[in-house]
Amino acid sequence: MPGGLLVLGDVVTDVVARHTLPLASGTDTAAAIRMMPGGAGANVACWAAYWGTEDVRFAGRVGADAAQWHARRLDAAGVRAHLTVDEEAPTGTVVCLVNGGDAAERTFLTDSGAVLRLRPEDLSSGLFDGIAHLHVSGYLFFAESSRAAAVAAIRTARARGATVSVDPASAGFLARTGVDRFLNAVRGVDVLLPSHAEAELLSGTAELTEAASRLSRTFPLVVAKNGALGALVCHAGDVAARVPATSVQAVDTTGAGDAFTGAFLAARLAGATAEKAVVEGCRAGAVSV
Repeated sequence: MPGGLLVLGDVVTDVVARHTLPLASGTDTAAAIRMMPGGAGANVACWAAYWGTEDVRFAGRVGADAAQWHARRLDAAGVRAHLTVDEEAPTGTVVCLVNGGDAAERTFLTDSGAVLRLRPEDLSSGLFDGIAHLHVSGYLFFAESSRAAAVAAIRTARARGATVSVDPASAGFLARTGVDRFLNAVRGVDVLLPSHAEAELLSGTAELTEAASRLSRTFPLVVAKNGALGALVCHAGDVAARVPATSVQAVDTTGAGDAFTGAFLAARLAGATAEKAVVEGCRAGAVSV
């Protein structure tokens, strides 16, 4: 579809600590630590731009402490930033603990800060002009104010004729927020992009194929991301494709799912089929890790 991509979601400051030894409680553990811009929504926008989408916009809420830094970094990545500056709450911060072993698995400590204070009135009508697709980061559904903003954005996008996708974002936050509350908020979206754990939680079944198939009876297209095992494409209750991951040596898996989603959306906007877009998503995930 011709038109731009609008990503609504979280922009945060990531503090990534990569350690090769087990964490030692009560004392020091050596680690390589770096600070970088992050947030699932912002990551998706940057990867979509990197993967070839020319008109990518990102909207979110940040604190005054880091608003200019994030705006510059988004601009440098080819993303048009529409950031609402919160004068009361700081920019969200995530501490990512990355195990330096073969799987490079990560654990997150999250302070949402300004992210979940996004409000419907932060989203101007002009933000939606000329967009073909809206992608919403699931983190916005975990607080009342930002959930209202996400639901309002979905309604506006659909009224403008744009398609909509949602990434559930976090199985842990989903469980605490409530599956029914989340599903009611995202009812009517075109594409759901859950991880393995999120698909199981949302469907109530422990097997990924069955989980994704069940969800695709509610959402027209379900793309279930499964890390090193690739991804599963389902619609109308059936498995449409199983796409293997691109084999690489993992260094850091932080943001791999966001890379997948950004490339998937870029490919879809360029006219690719769902299966071919998932192939692109797997390629980007491999580049990311």
